[in-house]
Amino acid sequence: MKSKKVFLSTVVVIIVCVQAMADVSVPSVIGDNMVLQQQAAVPVWGQADPGEKISVKASWSLFSEKTTADNEGNWMVKVKTPKFGGPYTVTIKGKNTIKLKNVLVGEVWVCSGQSNMEMRLNSVLNNENEIANANRPDIRLFTVPKIFAESPQKDCNGVWSECSPGTAETFSAAAYFFGREINEQLGIPVGLIHTSWGGTPAEAWTSKTALENHPDLAYLLEGLKDNADAEKIEKKYINDLDEWHKGLNASDAGIDSAWEKVDTDESEWQEMVLPTTWESAGHEGFDGIVWFRKQVTIPAGWMGKDMVLELGPIDDMDTTWFNGTETGQKNESGFWAVPRLYKVPASAVKPGENNITVRVIDTGGDGGIYGRQDQLKIYPASNPEEAISLAGKWKYRIGSDLKGLAPMPRTPATRKNQYSPTMLYNGMLTPVIPYGIRGAIWYQGESNAGRAYQYRTLFPVMINCWRQAWGQGDFPFYFTQIAPYNYGTEPVCPELQEAQTMTLSLVNTGMAVTTDIGNAADIHPRNKQFVGKRLALWALAKDYGQNIVYSGPIYKSMQTEGNKIRIRFDHTGSGLMALGGIPQHFIIAGSDKQFEPAIAKIEGDSLVVYSETVENPVAVRYAWDNIATGNLYNLEMLPASPFRTDDWPGVTFGKK
Repeated sequence: MKSKKVFLSTVVVIIVCVQAMADVSVPSVIGDNMVLQQQAAVPVWGQADPGEKISVKASWSLFSEKTTADNEGNWMVKVKTPKFGGPYTVTIKGKNTIKLKNVLVGEVWVCSGQSNMEMRLNSVLNNENEIANANRPDIRLFTVPKIFAESPQKDCNGVWSECSPGTAETFSAAAYFFGREINEQLGIPVGLIHTSWGGTPAEAWTSKTALENHPDLAYLLEGLKDNADAEKIEKKYINDLDEWHKGLNASDAGIDSAWEKVDTDESEWQEMVLPTTWESAGHEGFDGIVWFRKQVTIPAGWMGKDMVLELGPIDDMDTTWFNGTETGQKNESGFWAVPRLYKVPASAVKPGENNITVRVIDTGGDGGIYGRQDQLKIYPASNPEEAISLAGKWKYRIGSDLKGLAPMPRTPATRKNQYSPTMLYNGMLTPVIPYGIRGAIWYQGESNAGRAYQYRTLFPVMINCWRQAWGQGDFPFYFTQIAPYNYGTEPVCPELQEAQTMTLSLVNTGMAVTTDIGNAADIHPRNKQFVGKRLALWALAKDYGQNIVYSGPIYKSMQTEGNKIRIRFDHTGSGLMALGGIPQHFIIAGSDKQFEPAIAKIEGDSLVVYSETVENPVAVRYAWDNIATGNLYNLEMLPASPFRTDDWPGVTFGKK
């Protein structure tokens, strides 16, 4: 009897395995609620048994598209789509049947980049009203989950959903506002495929082939090569990092005096209003350790409940305690843009006053708890709506200055993560290639600002890499120019903005300028409405035939006229204007390369720039500063891009 049961069980297992192998399947980007690109031959693809015959029939058509799975089980057909409309069904038949429902035909855009593309709708200006008005079922949303991979992935765990307050709330705000504008202006369904990861560089979104085929970029792949000593290198790094932290701790007065304790004497502590960088609060140029403390009154009704402590992003590392109990830490570099979210166990909470202590380590550039006010809060894990804000006055005290200490060990190139070249192209882009799209929008560049000259090459290579992989020709690629931000004393921001502007020489590209909506103290500007709309202007004009002004002034040429320089622009629209009356943030120099503040006057569609102290000018620069907002626009209220007329080597020249 026992042997019979084993035999029957084996038969059942074999039958199940055979059925599983026989099932025709499609990647998650092909699913219920999707939008297919209108009036195109869109790819529909998947897996099946080798040699299995597959048919795909859309409800708008009388005919089926047929194919046979290849020797590896891969199959693909091209389905011709009609003019926008729906909902439709798409039926895929092999040895089994898949019926995809609630499918729309319209316009599909890929939306990618780093944290400013990732930034959710619930974090932007006027977010409550925007979320409440996000009931737009003709817009469909698909988010690719975060994953990095050493080889191209075929699928991801994304799901298409109708746009509603519930689904839009956590979706990319820039992508949503872009799609909303397209949908409202054209009355056409819009599909948005969102794939982004905060803090990541452009090379992470570029294929291995594209990088290795370019002589100036191939070196980026060195860290990906198999290294027989990788394990030894990793162990040495961990040991060196541990030794570095030991040395740092030995220099930290807060460690010696246990400032994380609830009863710590705060009589010598100062106050700082958070969130902010400590450079903005009077400690410019300081790198080291600062301890922060805050008392928070916990309601009696929260007793016995686990809580969530949110601190927003911290630059760069932290250890956090609640009533002396450590709740979390990030003690490796590279997490400066990552919001902190720590669980506070119910056992650590007491009625009334409770203490939060955060030890922050910064090794270069800005430092501190610097996000948005709404990111500083604490709430019961079961009820985020009851959140108590932690923004405002905190006590702080400097624990240690890094001057005189050895530099922090660098993360070895053998360690692969989301910042490594090719890793996000493989993990977060290839799963949606070659889905039929109209084009792509992009918001990234901050993480490459220190290598702005290299970005002149890298960014176009990345765009061409995407276009080649998709096989849809030179599809539209519209990007957001990074906003002003205090990157430090060297003007890396305008050099990256310049690299982005230079990319406009690539066919079918466009750039949304954001100099007027940045925040020098926040690398994540909250006005994503303008970002989405300005990106949409390019699409509406270039791809959908609307006769509109779609760009602000872009520097075109200069001409010397005695002691003055005349500047001409493309995209002046109905004419030039300066917000406030007088153009600002202009500087001028002679052949000695010494720039002086300049006077700029609008004359028709050109600008005359001069200075009484520069008799023979040769160069003009506009908004050539990390935090310059600029006030030059066209009459359609689209801002001018920062520019310079010279090509003198900048601060990022040669940086790798």
